Amino acid sequence: MDHDVVVIGGSFAGLSAAMQLARARRTVLVLDTNAPRNRFAATSHGFPGQDGRGPAEIGAALRAELAAYPTVAFASEGAVEARREGDGFAVSLAAGSEITARRLILTYGVRDTLPDLPGLAERWGTSVLHCPYCHGYELDRQPVGVLARNEMAFHPAMLLPDWGPTTLFTQGAFVPIGDQQRALDARGVRVERTPVTALLGPSPVLEAVQLADGRTIPVAGLFVAPLTRPSSDLANRLGCATRDGPTGPYLEVDAMQATTVPGVFAAGDLASPMPNATLAAAAGLMAGTAAHRSLVFDPDLALAA
Repeated sequence: MDHDVVVIGGSFAGLSAAMQLARARRTVLVLDTNAPRNRFAATSHGFPGQDGRGPAEIGAALRAELAAYPTVAFASEGAVEARREGDGFAVSLAAGSEITARRLILTYGVRDTLPDLPGLAERWGTSVLHCPYCHGYELDRQPVGVLARNEMAFHPAMLLPDWGPTTLFTQGAFVPIGDQQRALDARGVRVERTPVTALLGPSPVLEAVQLADGRTIPVAGLFVAPLTRPSSDLANRLGCATRDGPTGPYLEVDAMQATTVPGVFAAGDLASPMPNATLAAAAGLMAGTAAHRSLVFDPDLALAA
């Protein structure tokens, strides 16, 4: 085998997994196409020890730390195919070469699909946001909005008044009634049933949203849950099972981040319904240690077969 473990995806989860294996003196190759989901955000918040630093800066620091370990290698290349081969796996790379590994850790993340509204995509990660805990504080109690895609919009609409005066834009996708409406009223949330048709202001700054009837409503931040899908079909090709999450499918893993395919582990947004940098790093740690334990206690994948 060329490597003990190949980690496919080089953001927080993948680098955290690689660190555990490097410290166990195992040979690790990290494949990374340098297009992490967090590349649209200028800063990362709520990540212990990293608050306010840019995601790219954090990633560069983690790679520098890993580079100090002689058993770790990096390749700026994507994987296009993976299959079980003997007591390990063969991985085909985009450039045409093939490598082998005894274990795989999938951390290549997900892709976001955003609502098709003029002015929205260019503000993604700056003033169009998905997580109030990550970005709400920096809006400094200015007016904010929630763009509904389904009933899940009730949850952020209830939370966001702690960050600023909140308007829930139902978009015809969710109309709160009964207890939900009373709960929103108690939190001071305005419910606007006329659809948003455009975002206004000097991009990437957001100053207001325009409604279908011509009115404008001032907002400094608009929160929306993107629809998600895996960034690659490798897990599907390997036969890994998925689960349906609130925004899209994610890989089914156990408490040790093992997928349903023996010898394949997964971590980060790809394997969780809750995207978060701290959780991704923690899951990567577990996936790395679990892969190492698998190499020790089941070297030939006989127990898992």
